[in-house]
Order: sequence, then structure tokens, then C-alpha cells
Amino acid sequence: MNKFFISPLLALLAISCQDRMAPVAENAIKPTIITEPTPHDTDDPAIWVNPEDPTQSLIIGTDKEVGGGLYVYDLQGKIVNKYIDMERPNNVDVAYGLLINGKKTDIAVTTERKAHRLRIFSLPDLTPIDNGGIPIFEGETGEEERDGMGIALYAKQIDSAQVEIQAIVGRKTGPSGSYLWQYKLSGNEDGTVSGEVIRKFGTYSGKKEIEAIAVDNELGYVYYSDETTGVRKYYADPEKGNEELAFFANEDAQRDHEGIAIYKKDDKTGYILVSNQQNNTFLVYKREGETANPHQHTLISEIPVSTVECDGADALNINFGSTFPNGIFVAMSNGKVFHIYDWNILQNWIDQHPIK
Repeated sequence: MNKFFISPLLALLAISCQDRMAPVAENAIKPTIITEPTPHDTDDPAIWVNPEDPTQSLIIGTDKEVGGGLYVYDLQGKIVNKYIDMERPNNVDVAYGLLINGKKTDIAVTTERKAHRLRIFSLPDLTPIDNGGIPIFEGETGEEERDGMGIALYAKQIDSAQVEIQAIVGRKTGPSGSYLWQYKLSGNEDGTVSGEVIRKFGTYSGKKEIEAIAVDNELGYVYYSDETTGVRKYYADPEKGNEELAFFANEDAQRDHEGIAIYKKDDKTGYILVSNQQNNTFLVYKREGETANPHQHTLISEIPVSTVECDGADALNINFGSTFPNGIFVAMSNGKVFHIYDWNILQNWIDQHPIK
């Protein structure tokens, strides 16, 4: 055989692998800190702010395999706590002030995919408070229709003193129109938390899956990635209906639209960042939309990062001290780690590399 001959099958495989494993760009932004590795496969992070001392805040991340769990990191990337031996924990989110027996409790909630349930932990101690877990997608019978994946928590303000925490949950597959289920979380007298289905919604293209979900509490929206097709936007509050408000990023990603992070400059402005997974970049959109249409989200920049095949991400505008004076951006990367970026570095890129 001619040593320069490449069979059509091998050529297709090479193209497929190249598409799936694009190299990190030479100009990729380097992370400020890389976390200690987990045993299996990191997937999604969430940030908990210490109200007394933000420099002592924590990052909670999933280690996504059977036997994996939740890992807690300090802002130097060191593992300081963990809860393991779970049935494939997938995504995680954080909320503040869930009322349990008259006490406001901060919580982390993760989907335990192969156990078909939500797991709820008090923070910062990472103690389970769910009586073994809250079953999800009950009654669904299709293959993988109960496999919980994405989650985002919506804090609905009931009055000046109380918020109601609602969990918006995605899965491996499901029917269009009711792909996402929304659960009201409530504290019980025994100190545990239970969940009640209050909404089913969400258009689905049927092309791949819906995993990444993010909620903007101040503006009242929920976003989710319909992988390979785009990002969809709805009201987070079930009382406002199930109309799709926007469908964007359709032509912007190389293939998969993945993790979504929202960086808030103030109560109304900021950025929506979407992982362009196969390109190892993040797509950037105005959080507030355009002046004439708040639901028009046009690509304004694309940030080359050092993460490889990024699934989940989170961002927060808090002064975390001299290393992170304007907040952090945290993103999963292959290698069983999370990358932590000083937001100022990303902001400089957005300012200097606009897409007009």
C-alpha cells in the first residue's frame, strides 16, 4: 500500500476527531488558578459566597461518574470537602435562604442522574438534607427520560423577608414542550427538604440533549442550551407562562452549545457566556439584549480560553479579594479540573476584541 494513502474511513475519523477535540488556541487566556483534580470527570461548577468574608467563598463542582460526587474547593483551588459515592452527579447550582424550620439555609442542589433524583445539601458544610433524595421526572417511561442532567435554581421573592427556591431540571432526553420540569423546594419539620412539580415546559429540537441551564434571578429569565441548535430563553416564573422569548446563538457555535454563565455588571446589565465546546471558546452576548428588544441577543465577542471541551461554567461579580477584585469565572475542563479566571482578564478581552 502506498504509505501516503489514507482510506476514506480513516479520513472521516480524523475529521471527526479534529472536530471533537479542537486544540486550545495559541492566544487562549490562561486561568488564574486550576483546581486540584477529582478522581473521575468534572462537569459543572457553582459558586457559594461567604457572607461574612467573600475571600473565604467556595466553589462546588461535580465529579460526573458512578462513584463520583460533589467536591468543594476554596478560591485557591484546593479541595476542602467532598461528598462521594453518588450515582453519576451531573450539574449543580447554589441558592441562598431556603426557609427550613424558621431558619434560612443556603443550599447546593445536584442532579443524581442514574438514581433519578435531586440531592440537596446545606452550605457551607455540605450536609445532605434531602432524606435520601427527591425523585424527578416520575411517570416518564422512555429510555433516559428520567436521567436528570442540568439544573438551575430560581429564587422567587415572595416578600421582603422570604424567597421561594425553585429547581429547573433538564434530562438526557424528553418530549418537546415538557422537556424541563420545575420543582418548588420546601423545608419540612424534620429539617429535610422536599420537592413538588409546579411546571413542565421547554421546546426541544430533538437533535442532541438539553443539559446547561442558567437562571437570571434579577431579570427573571431562564436560559438553556439545546445542544447543536442554540440557546433558548423563557420566563423563570411559572406564573408568567411558557412562551419562548428568544432562540439565539444558532449559527455561532462550532457544534455543541454547552455551559451557560451569567456575569452581572449590575441589576440589569452584563453578559451571557455560552461554552462553544468544540472550539474551546466562550460566546459572549449582552445580558440586557438590545435597546429596542431585550430578547435580541447578538454575539458581541468570543473568548478563547484554556479549558478543553468545557461543559459547565459559572460567574459572579463579587470582590473576592486582591486576586479577584471584580469577581471570577469558573469553567470545567478535561483533565478532571476546573479553571478559575480573574474576571478582569476576560473583561479586557471583551473590550479589546468586539464582534461588530
